[in-house]
Amino acid sequence: MSAEPNSAVGEQPSAKPKKAAKGSTEGSVKEPAKGSAKESAQGTKAAKGSAAGAKGAGAKSASAKGAKGAGDKGVGDKGAGAKDAGAKPESRLAMVRRARRINRELAEVYPYAHPELDFRNPFELLVATVLSAQTTDLRVNQTTPAVFAKYPTPEDMAVAVPEELEEIIRPTGFFRAKAKSLIGLSTALRDRFDGEVPGRLADLVSLPGVGRKTANVVLGNAFGVPGLTVDTHFGRLVRRWKWTEQEDPEKVEAEIAAIFPKSEWTMLSHRVIFHGRRICHSRKPACGACPIAHLCPSYGEGETDPEKAKKLLKYEMGGYPGQRLNPPPDYPGKAAAPMGAV
Repeated sequence: MSAEPNSAVGEQPSAKPKKAAKGSTEGSVKEPAKGSAKESAQGTKAAKGSAAGAKGAGAKSASAKGAKGAGDKGVGDKGAGAKDAGAKPESRLAMVRRARRINRELAEVYPYAHPELDFRNPFELLVATVLSAQTTDLRVNQTTPAVFAKYPTPEDMAVAVPEELEEIIRPTGFFRAKAKSLIGLSTALRDRFDGEVPGRLADLVSLPGVGRKTANVVLGNAFGVPGLTVDTHFGRLVRRWKWTEQEDPEKVEAEIAAIFPKSEWTMLSHRVIFHGRRICHSRKPACGACPIAHLCPSYGEGETDPEKAKKLLKYEMGGYPGQRLNPPPDYPGKAAAPMGAV
């Protein structure tokens, strides 16, 4: 949606009146001189014409500007977040309805939304999610084939030589800390859970290097247990959409969980993260190419020109490969290339 320019004629600043001629009074500006019946009639007629407005030049100007504002941006009516003078604050009920509508519309835009980490079982997803901290899913997907070839089970990774594991996962960054976490969680899985990844939140967060975000990713995508994945993309978008003002991930999770039914949590996470990676970027959102701009209170923070906004689109939305080397069959984009591929 485009934010229309303020084209109300009555709100435009008036020109500074010229200094009155000698002998005239300020009142003559408001009242015609006696005997000026013709001028008075013309003034009355002009006032009526101005009140009618629809056929006046000012109304035409406002209409033209409004049409241009909507048409040029290519997104229809004014965005939900355009700051209108005197607008009432959005009620809790209105926000919840808008939030759920955004979720429904994102489901239409991204019917193929999915976790963007390659995995074949809960252990691989757990390892990949730990590795995804402070890097891209693409870099993780390019790294994990070698990891799982050498350490296919928790038992294998638990006895890994730290330096060897560090060297394999080096491309993901923070490789020493990540190697320590992977060996630690693998040891815990071997010793406390018979080599199996547990399907309970409390058990998962007890593993070294596993927080709520990682646990919810594993629960939602490996076990079918609903969970909200509050990563940087998710947190940024839900604040832009005014669903919450919280910064702390756990508080964000709690407030968003109160807006949506539990059955929606996992897919909502995928849709929001997909949208954040493809259109609603951190530094320069592609507002002019956003399909939910009419519902966004922050419309206009990014590029609103449709053609310029299209150039900001990423992954399949921009015609480029996705992040997975092995994407789901219904993914409409291209598979990513392995590490080192030209």
